Amino acid sequence: MRTVDPQQPVVILGGFLITAEAYEPMAEWLKHKGICNVLVVPISRLDWLLTIRRFGWRRVLDRVDEVVKQVQNHSLSGKVTLIGHSSGGVMLRLYLSDDPFEGRIYAGSKRCDRLVTLGSPHQAVRATPLRAMVDRRFPGCHESDVDYVAIAGKLDLSSGNASAFSRRGAKASYQRAIDDEGCLGDGLVPVESALLTDARSLIQDDTAHGGLFGDIWFASTQRLEAWWDFVVGSESSQDKANS
Repeated sequence: MRTVDPQQPVVILGGFLITAEAYEPMAEWLKHKGICNVLVVPISRLDWLLTIRRFGWRRVLDRVDEVVKQVQNHSLSGKVTLIGHSSGGVMLRLYLSDDPFEGRIYAGSKRCDRLVTLGSPHQAVRATPLRAMVDRRFPGCHESDVDYVAIAGKLDLSSGNASAFSRRGAKASYQRAIDDEGCLGDGLVPVESALLTDARSLIQDDTAHGGLFGDIWFASTQRLEAWWDFVVGSESSQDKANS
């Protein structure tokens, strides 16, 4: 298990149509945990709507690159931790690669040595063309120097945490993703889709995909501590076991 500085800067890229303010409580929580610098990539709803095309992805990834380089200047390790929610986690897999995309080579793995994905639809039967391209070109833990951590959520649709929106739409979403409307998921993304091949993985019970899907989701304080401790704590435990 590679060693990653648990206090190095963090850059957060949100999910489709979710703006930065939804992640500010997460950023503040991480700062209180001693992270030296935490920034949420500023992406508007218009920016997200444009991601149906390749140039829209480039706009978002250019913004990610700017923020990563900004916080890297404050990193004692010289490295940055990436957190991507939903579609953001899939896009960050492309950012890590040194393959050209729309005239740019991001090579994010030279600056970032950990990627944490939260409810990201890594695999899907009916993935959008760009998401499918990412999984085809950069399968699983593609960059050997990066610690990949995939967090998935399970939401009981009959529970008080599940919103009416989740109860109405979850089964259709699961069907589109893995052809199984009866599977487990976070109200939008099935567990099977969110668990990236060969990544360290955690499945969180009673966890919705986002605020639209339930009151308690990946960025809620009730869930943050558990998955963050898994991200940084399980590595420490593994290092001790290997020493």
